[in-house]
Amino acid sequence: MNKPADELVKAIAAQDAASNAAPSLERRRLWLYASLLFGDAILFMLGFALGGLLYEGIWLEQRALMQAQLMLPLFYTIAFYNSTYCARALTDTRYALKRVAITLAISAALLNFIAFYLKTNAVFSRGSFTLGLMFTVALLAAFRIGIVKLVASVWNGQVRNFLVIDDAGPAFALEGSRRLSAAELGLDPESDDPHMLNRLGRILNFQDRVIVTCPPARREGWARRLKAAGVQGEVVSSGAFELGALGVVRYEDQSVATLIVSTGPLGIRARAAKRAFDLTVACTGIVVLFPLLVWAAIRIKLEDGGPIFFVQRRLGRGNRFFNMYKLRTMSVALEDQAGDRSTSRNDSRITRVGRTLRSTSIDELPQLLNVLRGEMSVVGPRPHALGSRANDKFFWDIDSRYWKRHSLKPGLTGLAQVRGQRGSTREEQDLVDRLQSDLEYIAGWSIARDVAIAWRTFRVLRHEQAY
Repeated sequence: MNKPADELVKAIAAQDAASNAAPSLERRRLWLYASLLFGDAILFMLGFALGGLLYEGIWLEQRALMQAQLMLPLFYTIAFYNSTYCARALTDTRYALKRVAITLAISAALLNFIAFYLKTNAVFSRGSFTLGLMFTVALLAAFRIGIVKLVASVWNGQVRNFLVIDDAGPAFALEGSRRLSAAELGLDPESDDPHMLNRLGRILNFQDRVIVTCPPARREGWARRLKAAGVQGEVVSSGAFELGALGVVRYEDQSVATLIVSTGPLGIRARAAKRAFDLTVACTGIVVLFPLLVWAAIRIKLEDGGPIFFVQRRLGRGNRFFNMYKLRTMSVALEDQAGDRSTSRNDSRITRVGRTLRSTSIDELPQLLNVLRGEMSVVGPRPHALGSRANDKFFWDIDSRYWKRHSLKPGLTGLAQVRGQRGSTREEQDLVDRLQSDLEYIAGWSIARDVAIAWRTFRVLRHEQAY
């Protein structure tokens, strides 16, 4: 890993350029998902309208459209649990047709069961419903065939980001993947250097699947890093293939298998729900709290004429750096950009208005902008400064599980905060307690828990450790 600095810089620059394709592929997939969602709704209405026209002789016949409107929510609900909208459905015609057929059959049966149970069958026209369902099946099938052909012809079937990291392990190749050398980029899974981890985090960002080929002695290190990145991570193992081990991905053409070491803490539905909650709270918070933010900004400016905001580099999801915003509460000349010194109760660096802002947590409100930018979440592990220590030790030197807390976006508040685990970390146990709460939150995430933690936060805005 001792690579000349100039060569490493060039390799990193080349890797950054190559990584620019990853978010565009992510956006392409999201665009295709949206097209399927909106297209299905239009084709649903068209299918039942055609059924009503053929059976009743009336275009946009009322009962036919009502049947479509009642069945569509059922279709969407089942589709999300039946993987009707997934990456494979964009590239595999047989899979896409099978999923949409199953989903339509279940939703049609469920609608009829509900109508029978409520004794409203008489309202439905069996003829127009049957014809409408047949037209809808044909239209949705044709739509999916068209989407798969579009992806194949325009984008060569590429809708997911696959990455292979070569760390001097067994030979391995994956069609359609991007490959990079760990040695060339100075990637060492055993290192706790935040700058190296930020570099690795940027590489892993937007990756749907990451496969590492490395010697057996380095598998544990790579497993830790992949878990912290929150991606589906696999490690190549020739022995697993020979043993026929379960819980692995087998590559018959190469006579190797990969051990699945990480899958990410949240699925696509959970991520969508969490993001929707974040945007709702952040937008509402900025509008409602805008007068308070203006008041605080005026007070800060009047006290010493310095900048209103304090911007500090923090560690975020996947160990990637981001700039976190706060209202400035310290004298400009005494600010601690690296966070080497924890704030104490009678800290001389804090300004007069800064004490008020800190004691009420108003100084944290600009992080709503970080939430809007997608760098933070309303609820999650609190982000730490690079220089944060407990008992003169870096946090990651105290507990090797530390990096796992970065598998989710950092939060404005979190489980540790509502439990009163906040303030300075003088003792190692302070960090261990907070880390345990963070890992507990990640393991047991639910949108209901996010709402509960956000609500409980209002009770601890003023706290004896808030200084």
